[in-house]
Amino acid sequence: MSTAVHHEPPVGRGATTAPDGWSRARARSWWTGLALAVVLAASAVLALTLGPADITPADILGSARHHLANLVSFTGVSAPPDPLTRIQDAIVWQGRFPRVVAALGIGAGLALTGAVMQALLRNPLADPYLLGISSGASVGAVAVLVLGVGVLLPVAAFAGALLALAASLTLAGVVSGGRLTPGRTVLAGVAVAQACSAVTSFVIFTSVQGDSYREVLGWLMGTLGGATWRSAVIVWVALAVVGLVLLTSGRTLDAFAFGDTSAASLGIHVARTRWILLGLVALLVGAMVSVSGSIGFVGLVVPHAVRLLVGARHVRVLPLACALGALVLLWADTAARTVIEPRELPVGILTAAIGAPVFALLLARRRGGIA
Repeated sequence: MSTAVHHEPPVGRGATTAPDGWSRARARSWWTGLALAVVLAASAVLALTLGPADITPADILGSARHHLANLVSFTGVSAPPDPLTRIQDAIVWQGRFPRVVAALGIGAGLALTGAVMQALLRNPLADPYLLGISSGASVGAVAVLVLGVGVLLPVAAFAGALLALAASLTLAGVVSGGRLTPGRTVLAGVAVAQACSAVTSFVIFTSVQGDSYREVLGWLMGTLGGATWRSAVIVWVALAVVGLVLLTSGRTLDAFAFGDTSAASLGIHVARTRWILLGLVALLVGAMVSVSGSIGFVGLVVPHAVRLLVGARHVRVLPLACALGALVLLWADTAARTVIEPRELPVGILTAAIGAPVFALLLARRRGGIA
């Protein structure tokens, strides 16, 4: 599988510049980021209002002012009354709000890891599932769910993701005589992912009984129904620690787009850098999967959509992919819990239903980009 990578001309060599000297692509990325930030804020407030309880955006904002005033009550500021009843307040701030916060973080993390993997492997079809990372995290998570020690879920997902990544890269290195190539790495990842899926199915078939089937299978299809403030903290701590490092790798990823030889000529230690970045991807995916289960297509589709908007420079692609991924998963999860209420759909079903046709459309628009 080969790819055609399109690069933007640098400013001063054929690029169209804005009056203030910025390239048009850079200016477009700033406006896109600003628009996404506004839409994200409005979407988060609106998502908190959707559901069986009769709550308006004005109620949400009034309740937020009430709680913020209580937090700073020692300054002498009197808190306005809470427009929500006690039950509504619990629904919003203990039920929906941590779920919204977790969805935003998971969507951002999955989109970020997808963009990084597509650059490192020079493969437009790369996403967290491709190297078995998500499948490995699922093995660890299902194992502790079956054993009834859910408190170890994040640790088990981390360990499973790292072991799957190590297996994929080791197998690729053995097959290619010690030199990792994108094609063989992808094939090794597919093999490891299938092996992990087989292990997961075996564990479920031999160990899960009664109604626990529903819990495990629902988790495997992706769900944020069990999101709490604790799980939201796990997501955002991982995103702050690991995600920020990945966000700073934009220039390095641009160098990888020209191939390993070109990257090495620019002073990059190719093998070490690839291992470090893929290891960070595995850690971040493990954190996301430990909270939401397996959610597909976000890491695959969102980076392509962002590149259509702002070009291929990863300094712009990575932060905007985070913002768009957060928006996509927020609305997918909101639809999952409201479209057939009081029942709830696994969010992975909706991301697949939306992602598959969108990705087909992106492929049609980029014909010639994948050979």
